[in-house]
Amino acid sequence: MTAGMNASRATLQELFDQAIALHQGGNLAGAERLYQQALLMEPGSFGPRHMLGVIRFQQGRNAEAIDLIKDALKLNREIPAAWINLGHVQAASGRAEEAVASYRKALALTPGNTAILNVLAAQLLRLGRQGEVVDALDQLLSANPADIEARNNRGNLLREMKRFDAALADYDAVLAARPDLAETWTNRGAVLADMGRSAEALASLDRALALQPGLPAALSNRGFTLRELARFDEALESLDRALAIEPGFAAAHAHRGKVLSEMNRLGESFESFLRAGELAYGAREPGLDALAHEKKHEQEQKEWLTENGETGQGVLRILGGARLAGHAVNRSNSEVADKLWRESEPKIVVIDELLTDEAVAALRRYCLGSHIWHTPYAQGYLGAFPESGFAAPLLAQVAEELSATFHDIFVAHPLRYHWAFKYDSRLDGIGIHADEAAVNVNFWITPDAANRDPESGGLVIWDKAAPLDWDFAKFNADERAAYAFLEENGAKAIRVPYRANRAVIFDSNLFHKTDAIRFDEGYENRRINITMLYGRRARG
Repeated sequence: MTAGMNASRATLQELFDQAIALHQGGNLAGAERLYQQALLMEPGSFGPRHMLGVIRFQQGRNAEAIDLIKDALKLNREIPAAWINLGHVQAASGRAEEAVASYRKALALTPGNTAILNVLAAQLLRLGRQGEVVDALDQLLSANPADIEARNNRGNLLREMKRFDAALADYDAVLAARPDLAETWTNRGAVLADMGRSAEALASLDRALALQPGLPAALSNRGFTLRELARFDEALESLDRALAIEPGFAAAHAHRGKVLSEMNRLGESFESFLRAGELAYGAREPGLDALAHEKKHEQEQKEWLTENGETGQGVLRILGGARLAGHAVNRSNSEVADKLWRESEPKIVVIDELLTDEAVAALRRYCLGSHIWHTPYAQGYLGAFPESGFAAPLLAQVAEELSATFHDIFVAHPLRYHWAFKYDSRLDGIGIHADEAAVNVNFWITPDAANRDPESGGLVIWDKAAPLDWDFAKFNADERAAYAFLEENGAKAIRVPYRANRAVIFDSNLFHKTDAIRFDEGYENRRINITMLYGRRARG
């Protein structure tokens, strides 16, 4: 009996070894057949069940993969590789919270495992749990300080978290050991550009291109950096080189759109932005781990499209947004608005009936029906940016006509950037910040009937500007520093109530935030604001 069982086990092990060899060689069908034979011989065998789950994952059959690997772990919970593979399948299925739990179990079995810490950190970052990300990254490097790949990955994650100084320190450490890594020189250049250190960024990117002349990411980031240096023709040349090598490089199309916008070539700019949106987002739906208010918006939009007999057109499902034959901006406001701008201090002008009725209706249809709201914020709103498809010709028309109508306000300032936000009526708006521009145009297009509090729902602006020596991360995102500065300087808040088709045009360097939102429930009642930034902050 014992001899027979031993022979059976030997046969099972041989069968499993053959299956592993086929699997590693890419013969999934052959490996699958042998794993199934092994399970017929020994239904309680961990290895074949686990590896059959891996094959299901490779075949894209994630639900079956999860069930098989979980069944294997019921047989043996002490195998780190199984927990890791389970985490990978869960992550690919949009089940980020479950993936984190699986990676943590694998890490408990192999403390300090840098591969697990890397994927754990990535999932935590995806969930916005930044404190836990920091802990994982600290463990990652304390386990193996000489791990160049891990340090480079940490630098990338720190950059995503906008911890630019720490990211730069990691990139510098990597390059001290491996100065031949063009990708790291590229990432270093990108973080220096994020920090506003454009000259240093350009030197780093040129170093990357000296090592690898055709590296698209380096050429793209170089284009972005040259734009910050106002060297627009050179920026375009660098971006066009990147796109000649990699035509489907969404970031390069987005950077090209930004350069062309500051060159006042808005038609070409918006074409580049739209191409970037098509490449980066297409018809992408929110993932399973999307924020609750993001899923709610997606469902409401689908129902609205169905009820209104609309489907949208193109890869991004764009609805409307064409240029108007007539004017988009009301010209009757020009003289009064320009006079108010010249005489106001600080520079804040409120304009009612900014747009023509036709323009407001067309923008509302575009914002309600287009699949462009791809950036969710935890506070409760969604962002539509030019590189995610918010680049309708009508928006270019509005931007052009604003400059042409209000001469004293915009002088020679080009359109630097633009976006829109759409809010969940039960949640919060944007916190206190300043923007990187000279002039900020913020206007609202949701009907007044949606606003339950006519004295609120608009914008709060303080009469003090962010210090020019503050970097972007500080004046745009450090709320504690902003409030401390305003208190120290005796700043006063100016509240501008919400009105449909009302614009607030102000010095973009003034601190501001969304006022309390008390809008009715329902898709068409969502508060929508559109922001256009003109010129550069230091030139305000």
